[in-house]
Amino acid sequence: MNKEKKIFALNIISNEDKSKHKGFGAGSIDLNSMSPVILDGDEAYIDIGAMHAKSKVEKGIKFSMNRDDVPNGRQVWIVWVAVDRSPEGQFYGGLTACEMWIDTEARRGWKILADHVNRMDYALKRKVLLEGLSPEQKQLLKKLLLDTNEQWWERSPEHVKAALED
Repeated sequence: MNKEKKIFALNIISNEDKSKHKGFGAGSIDLNSMSPVILDGDEAYIDIGAMHAKSKVEKGIKFSMNRDDVPNGRQVWIVWVAVDRSPEGQFYGGLTACEMWIDTEARRGWKILADHVNRMDYALKRKVLLEGLSPEQKQLLKKLLLDTNEQWWERSPEHVKAALED
């Protein structure tokens, strides 16, 4: 008896009209509108590697879920930034911050991966969750968003702008 095994392929999500796609994986999350921003000290930058936990600060780091395993770490944030579109154009729609602690010298780090995944999802759902960020970190993030695309900032909802005014 020769049973053929059914092999599932991953769907490639593109910028094509998704209303035409009705097959397996329809309704899949499109991450093309998501960007991870790293806040590390007085530096803010976009690092797409963070989408797969391979940002510059995460490479070569062994992560633990126990914060006590990283006593000499520095606080680093990933901010998930979701860009949305309206008839007027694109805008910043969701912002969520996730904390990590990194000890580059010891090659150890702390983060809760489930929190990072949930926060990414919240940003995609256009939520704004920035608790834990200092006023200076919020200003770094705001400057990066403005420098990246000032028109997107201008079209962003007032609650997004207000979240970065602290």
